Amino acid sequence: MRVYIERPTAKREEEFLRAIRRSRALHRNWVQPPDHPAAYQHYLKVLRRDNQEGFFVCEAESGSLAGVVDIDDIVRGALQSASLGYYALAPYAGQGLLREGLGLVIHHCFRDLKLHRLEANIQPQNRRSIALVGSLGFRLEGVSPRFMKIGGRWRDHQRWAILADEWRPGRLDARPALASRSLG
Repeated sequence: MRVYIERPTAKREEEFLRAIRRSRALHRNWVQPPDHPAAYQHYLKVLRRDNQEGFFVCEAESGSLAGVVDIDDIVRGALQSASLGYYALAPYAGQGLLREGLGLVIHHCFRDLKLHRLEANIQPQNRRSIALVGSLGFRLEGVSPRFMKIGGRWRDHQRWAILADEWRPGRLDARPALASRSLG
């Protein structure tokens, strides 16, 4: 693997905020990550909740931050499900590193957290993100109109999902040309 995952900590705050500043053009219209110290500290606080987990995707050789994957709204009981949020960080976008890191987090969700279902909600225009989840075995389930407010606008999202018994960790070794060029 070219990446490893680690939990976000206060120690990485400066590096994270620099990476977010470098990645503004990449994230525009898609995500609104924490972009100042107070927001980052709030993010760390949110990750301490029982229904949240977060991971930094780190480039193995340098240890630099290459992306972020969050496990949001973990629901136990009869559902055993969660939502995934993720984004690459410049200059690592488009190199397949987020794909590998997302795969590690998905594996953690199904093996360690014993979840049954994962969902990713993606704006229909975000072709790179759609290619990413498609390459990992997610399937399109439908569209949620005006699902999430991003950049001051309510935006439609497609619902992509995968079940634990559909997950094939071997997909991490298969790097389709489109997926390896289309992370973000």
